[in-house]
Amino acid sequence: MINLYYHGGSANHGCEAIVRSTAKILNVPIRLFTNSPEEDIEYDLKQVVEIVEDKEKRINRKSLEYILCAINHTITRTDYQFIKCAHKDFLKHISGTDICLSIGGDNYCYNGVDRLGYYNKMLHKKGTKTVLWGCSIEPSVLTEAVIKDLKLYDLITVRESLSYEGLKNAGVIDNVLLCSDPAFQLDKIDVDFPKGFNKNNTIGINVSPLVLTYGKLVMENYLELIKYILDETSDKILLIPHVVKKETNDKEILRMLKEQFKDNDRVVMIDDNNCMALKGIISKCKLFVGARTHATIAAYSTCVPTIAVGYSIKARGIARDIFGTEKNYVVSVQNFTDKDDLKNAFQWLEKHEKEVKNILINRMPEYCRKSLVAGDAVKKLGDIQ
Repeated sequence: MINLYYHGGSANHGCEAIVRSTAKILNVPIRLFTNSPEEDIEYDLKQVVEIVEDKEKRINRKSLEYILCAINHTITRTDYQFIKCAHKDFLKHISGTDICLSIGGDNYCYNGVDRLGYYNKMLHKKGTKTVLWGCSIEPSVLTEAVIKDLKLYDLITVRESLSYEGLKNAGVIDNVLLCSDPAFQLDKIDVDFPKGFNKNNTIGINVSPLVLTYGKLVMENYLELIKYILDETSDKILLIPHVVKKETNDKEILRMLKEQFKDNDRVVMIDDNNCMALKGIISKCKLFVGARTHATIAAYSTCVPTIAVGYSIKARGIARDIFGTEKNYVVSVQNFTDKDDLKNAFQWLEKHEKEVKNILINRMPEYCRKSLVAGDAVKKLGDIQ
């Protein structure tokens, strides 16, 4: 049985896209272990996978189980036993003949990677084969303990070359395969544009609240970009949310942008939808500016010239693999020095629109097929026909 785990819920449509695309690539029965089953049901993932809840269970502090976990913590100085007990229902579902894919893409880019290691260790103790699926990895997290954990995976499929080179430099080589993100295989659904919007006049913009952590200058850049489009072109602007989770909701920041242009009907924010419909919308844009990685993947894979407003290794790595360079294709919010930085990058994209579109048209067929290589490797690992 193929199991997908460490899934945070489909209100992050990037996570939803990974699940749908993985099911398409592998084309076998799949169970999805999720901490947000209500989100996955809302976005109808039950049509492609079996949904199983994996929420962290609270342990009674007065119970013998808790006392034993506390003793283990005192001895090992880790939370391993606590995590194992909190997810014992998940472990009951898993057998030694299963393959378990850790999904999420960039979980090894942030704090808390020790928890991923605990899962990996727990599953291997059951004899289960593990795969770190479609990942990016920040070199800064590659401590000795994390490197040991990564070497324990039976297979790591890396979605861009910067992370791949980082792993090689850290000595994680034998179990690593360079491919492309599974979401390059995502199907799209045709969705009608708002009245007056079409492929020749629509600029798609996606913003993540995460970029605002880098200061007010980021918001100023988006405002200047929108002002430029409205004042200097006849184009219209579609504000496109791609993550709508309570703790990080693109709609909140997009509403703030819309409020600044509330009387202008050339700026419209679309409603939430599933990842396939969002890809359909993005595919109809003339140009796209996106902060969410899987929003930019929806654009790249449908040959829409794109600027990635990046804040981590994944945006830079994917752009470099597609275009041969990240220059002009990724704007790092960390490096903003002026309110016109994003506008200037957009003007470059406008000027080179045809050239960039031709690059995408020529490269996307082969690049998208690289996702299938990862699927073949998983099937080989499990001797799946």
